[in-house]
Amino acid sequence: MKDFIRVMKALSDPNRVKIIKMLGQKELCVCEITAILGLAQPTVSKHLKVLEDAGLVGSRKEGLWVNYRLEEKHESPYGAAMLQHMAQWLSQDRAIQKALAKVEKVNRDKICAS
Repeated sequence: MKDFIRVMKALSDPNRVKIIKMLGQKELCVCEITAILGLAQPTVSKHLKVLEDAGLVGSRKEGLWVNYRLEEKHESPYGAAMLQHMAQWLSQDRAIQKALAKVEKVNRDKICAS
């Protein structure tokens, strides 16, 4: 039951739901997520930590960047099930649509260097 509660709590925040939807489009670094959502870097990092702890998000180092992505290997069936459903849910939500539109426009070379 602990795994189930951890996944549900991770998805109980609107910004974490947006992050999940954004990472469903492509891998992103913290500064890209920060720019898209308009949140402070420490706030985004905390959200990513919660999502990682729930087994929903993973990361990999690529040069100077740590790229975050949806986790492909799940220790818990709840994380896998929720990610599968999240791919289809909320596609008509305006806040989600707005964030997803920014994903393709964000340029890490411009925002991460500043």
